[in-house]
Amino acid sequence: MASGFFAILDDIASLMDDVAATSKLATGKTAGILGDDLAVNAEKATGFVSSRELPVLWAITKGSLLNKVILIPIILLLNAFFPVAIKIVLVIGGFYLAYEGVEKIVEYVFHHGHDSEETAEEENQTEAEAEKSKIKSAITTDFILSLEIVIIALSTVLDKPLGIQIMTVCITALLATIGVYGIVALIVRMDDAGFSLIRASKNKGFFSKLGNLLVKALPWVIKALGVIGTVALIMVSGGIFVHSIEYLHHLVPGWPSIVKEVLVGLVGGFAALIVITAGKKVVALVKK
Repeated sequence: MASGFFAILDDIASLMDDVAATSKLATGKTAGILGDDLAVNAEKATGFVSSRELPVLWAITKGSLLNKVILIPIILLLNAFFPVAIKIVLVIGGFYLAYEGVEKIVEYVFHHGHDSEETAEEENQTEAEAEKSKIKSAITTDFILSLEIVIIALSTVLDKPLGIQIMTVCITALLATIGVYGIVALIVRMDDAGFSLIRASKNKGFFSKLGNLLVKALPWVIKALGVIGTVALIMVSGGIFVHSIEYLHHLVPGWPSIVKEVLVGLVGGFAALIVITAGKKVVALVKK
């Protein structure tokens, strides 16, 4: 009986070794998307008053965890019974990301061309409504990014038993959420860390200078994150299209992949923007 117990322990240890190895591989393969995820979510978690930054970030983090709880069993089931659906869902998600990125570019370039009714509606939004809207947008975007993370993680263990697949995907998803939103929390609280250093050093010496640097750098970091986040949306969506659609994958093979992904992302985003804008106008006409 004792030998049976130790045999079980040995099996568990062997399983955990396999899971650790596959999780390390999966985390490495998702590193690129995690960098884009960080840029996008850092941009979406900023722009609030200081007292609301961490509560908003916590709300987005909980939404991200829920996204992964929903996605993991769905992706595992689809992979087992209807794998072609994964690519279809991923491409649809790619159009959403591309639309978000291109919409930001259009808003920046043609800011004064906004519909006056839409602008008035935005101005009439209360602070609480604006916060809820931004949290919802961030969680929706995270859903698509989480989808890609789960799929990439699963792709590294397709030849492994189901138990290892489940544990690897779950660990990778959890590490991705903790890592991304932990770093975002550090970014949005840079100024608080700076003020703490200034107070602790009594506004003298190296730590005081470092504190002042952190405080002054935060607005520039937030602006940079806005640009990087928009570019990341375009690149991620373009990457989804290029790697999921065979024709695009083999199109202009001599081009650098990053150039192809950005261009394809922009084309997909403008196409989605035209369709969605036209759809909104049709709906508005029907309502009249």
